Amino acid sequence: MVDTPWHSTTGRWKSWHHRRVSTPPTPTVERAFEAALYDTADDALDTAASLLAADPAADAELARRGEEFVATAWRRGWQPADLVRIVRRELDAVHVGLVAALIRAQAPHDRARGPRWAAQLDDVRDADGTAPPRTDRFSHATAVVELYRLLLRLPTLEPLEPFDAAATTPQRGRANRPESRALARIRALLAKAEATGYPEEAEALSAKAQELMARHSVDEALLAAHAPSPDAPGACRIGVEPPYEQAKAVLLDAVADANHCRAVWNEPLGFSTVVGFETDLEAVELLYTSLLVQAEAAMTKAEATQRAGGRGRTKTFRQSFLAAYAHRAGTRLRAAAEQATAGTGTATDVDLLPVLASREVAVTDRVERMFPQTTTTRLRGAGDEAGWTEGTRAADRARVGRRRPLT
Repeated sequence: MVDTPWHSTTGRWKSWHHRRVSTPPTPTVERAFEAALYDTADDALDTAASLLAADPAADAELARRGEEFVATAWRRGWQPADLVRIVRRELDAVHVGLVAALIRAQAPHDRARGPRWAAQLDDVRDADGTAPPRTDRFSHATAVVELYRLLLRLPTLEPLEPFDAAATTPQRGRANRPESRALARIRALLAKAEATGYPEEAEALSAKAQELMARHSVDEALLAAHAPSPDAPGACRIGVEPPYEQAKAVLLDAVADANHCRAVWNEPLGFSTVVGFETDLEAVELLYTSLLVQAEAAMTKAEATQRAGGRGRTKTFRQSFLAAYAHRAGTRLRAAAEQATAGTGTATDVDLLPVLASREVAVTDRVERMFPQTTTTRLRGAGDEAGWTEGTRAADRARVGRRRPLT
């Protein structure tokens, strides 16, 4: 609205001025986001961090917006372990602490999402206090904006819970039953195999663990044959960390295949998605981790022998070692799996084979629906003869044993 410049009574001109509607200033968080969230330049980051550092009143809103980014990641198919893993892969320890705090803050406002999700939240809570202490306000604001930049750009992932069924339909998962005695024994055997310094003892413990895994999986299948359960194939993501990701992904694929699961590797994001029935998924997680730990220990020992012979440590040796280890372990795991499911002519086996086949079909169908387009890749960088030989020997020492016949 504008005043008239002429005073009607005095006949004089009066000063010209405007009456304007006042607008609130742009909030600090919005200004910081406009400056740096969509711009990856360092000067833009410094500008945003300066704005946030200078306004302590913006801290609550900044944290709230972070929780919104986490909730958006859940809608895009990410899970707590995935988020922590990608932040650790792309950023630093301080950012891992920040995202863990956001996940914990968001959790009370989220819906129940199944046993694996709950276990991942527990892992995040257990990691509380591992983050570096908070520094000055500018450094803290810089780390927050760097984290939010990453969260903003996360792609959409394949949902692991089809139609969110796990959140609404009771299933026989880990949340509804305690860990079985068999899985507890398997976990203990693998822990001992990883800890021992004697290859023969590690071999015997790993063999016993694989035997129990095979029997446990077959027992679950037999239960399904006689009393069908509402279970459907599930899925989980397992990190495949650098270096030598290709060889590690091959090893995980072999472990999954031997335990009636399928694995699909996402190289850019550093994980494989494993699809299978719940008890088989647990076995895959346990055995892959154990074999990887044993491979690392055997590789370190083999390298020490090579250095004693006058050869320096080389990247190609380690790459070839792990590639050979994965190849040889896969061969032996497949043989053990075939032996575990081979029929002996008993009534039990007649019941077992059809249900194993139906479960395999269900897993394959789930994989094809989740990943309608996949490609294969050739293992690269495995040209070191000594590394290949030592990796093969290490896989032989970590071989799986023969399963006793079912009685």
